Amino acid sequence: MYLLKWLYPGMKFKRWFFLFAVGVITSGIGLALMFDYKYLDLIEESIFRAVYFWQGSYSYTMVSVVGFVAILLGFVLMLVATRNVIRSIILILVPDKSERLVDIIYAKRKLGRGPAVTVMGGGHGLSVLLRGIKSATSNVTAVVTVADDGGSSGRLREDLGIIPPGDLRNCLVALADTEPLMEKLFQYRFEGKGALAGHSFGNLFLAAMNEVTGDMETALQKSSKVLAVKGSVLPASKEHVRLDAIMTDGTVVEGESHIPEAHKKIRRVKLFPEKVQPVESALEALKNADAIILGPGSLYTSVMPNLLVDGMAEALRKSKALKIYICNVMTQPGETDGYTASMHVKAILDHAGKGAIDFVLVNSREISPEMQEFYAAEGAQPVKVDEDAINAMGVGVVKADIINETDVIRHNPDKLCRSVMRMVYDLRHSDTLDFEAMGR
Repeated sequence: MYLLKWLYPGMKFKRWFFLFAVGVITSGIGLALMFDYKYLDLIEESIFRAVYFWQGSYSYTMVSVVGFVAILLGFVLMLVATRNVIRSIILILVPDKSERLVDIIYAKRKLGRGPAVTVMGGGHGLSVLLRGIKSATSNVTAVVTVADDGGSSGRLREDLGIIPPGDLRNCLVALADTEPLMEKLFQYRFEGKGALAGHSFGNLFLAAMNEVTGDMETALQKSSKVLAVKGSVLPASKEHVRLDAIMTDGTVVEGESHIPEAHKKIRRVKLFPEKVQPVESALEALKNADAIILGPGSLYTSVMPNLLVDGMAEALRKSKALKIYICNVMTQPGETDGYTASMHVKAILDHAGKGAIDFVLVNSREISPEMQEFYAAEGAQPVKVDEDAINAMGVGVVKADIINETDVIRHNPDKLCRSVMRMVYDLRHSDTLDFEAMGR
C-alpha cells in the first residue's frame, strides 16, 4: 500500500513515472530490433515448452498471461527503483523526514492548491485560527496588529524602537511545521528577576533578526524559513503606533493595554499617529485573497487596529474575497461589556465601512451553567446572537459549534477550520447572501 501512495492524485509523480516506463519500453523494443528478435524467440520457445510440460499441450493464451505478468512486474520494479532514487536523495537533504516522504509531498501538493486565505487580527485568538487553517491550505497570510504595548513586546518596543513582536511570534509558531522542541524554544519565557525576566526567546529572536536584516518584514520572512512556516506572517504596518480609545463620556485612554483597565464604554478607537503607512504585501494579500477572515480576538484591541492603518479598510471593502468575521463567544470585561453579536459587527462596520463583512460566524454550542457562573464572576457573559439585527446591516449569520469547553472557553482550531473552509467553498462564488439558508 505504501508504494501505491506514490500514485495518489495531485502528486505530480505519475506523469514522470509514465515517461520513465515509456523510455524503458522503447529501449526494450530497440534492443529487440538490434538482436533481430532471436532472444525473444528463445524466451517464447521456453515458455511454450514449460506450458507443454505443465499442461501437456501448447497454449498461446498462457504466453499472453506471462507477458502481462512480465509487464506488471516491470512497472513494479520501475516504481520501486524510482521511489528509492528519490528517497536516497531526500535522505541526504532531510534525513529526519525521509520515512514519511510521500505523506509530506502529498500534503504539500494538496495544501498548495488550497484557497488563498488572509486573516487579520492579533492576540491568542488569531494563532488558534491559524493552527487550524494551515491543515486546509498553505496559501494563508496573517496580517497582524502592531499596537500591542504590554509585556515583553511592550518592553522591546520601548527599548529597541521596534514594532511589537509578540503577536507576530505567536502567528509564526502557529503556522510552523517544525519540531516540537523548536516551538517550545520560541515560546520559552525567561524567569527570574534579571533583565531577561519575562521576555520570550521568540521575541528576542525576532528583535535580533530585525537588527540583522534592518526590517521586521524581512526578519519574518527569514524566520519563516527556520520554522518551515506554511504561509506568511506580515505586520499591518512597520511604523511605531499607539492605540487610543475615545470613550462615550469623551475621555481618551492612551495605549492598548490601558483601554480595558478604564472600564468605560468605548465609542471609537484610533491610532496615534493617525496616518500610518501599511505594508504593501498586506494590501496585496487582501486584494488577491479568496477569503478574508477577521478575528477571533479582542474586538477593539486586536481586530480593529489593523483596519485603522491607511488603506487597509479600503482594500478590505474593495476586495472580491468572501469576508468573514468570527465573533467572540464571551464578552470581554472593560472592552465589550454587554455587547451582542450585532454590536460587534456594527463596531467593525463603523470603523471599516459598509462592505467590510459578508458573514459573521457565531458559536452555536450551549455554554454550561457552571462555565457561565465562572465567567460571570469575572464580569463576562456569553455573546447573544441577535440575527435579525445583524441581517438588517446586510450581513449573513452562520452558526456552528466552534469551541472547546474545559477549564476555560476557547475556540477550537479544527472546528474553526472546518466551519470557515465550508463557508469559503460554499459561499465564495455566491452572488447573493442567502441569510435563511446559511443562518438558520
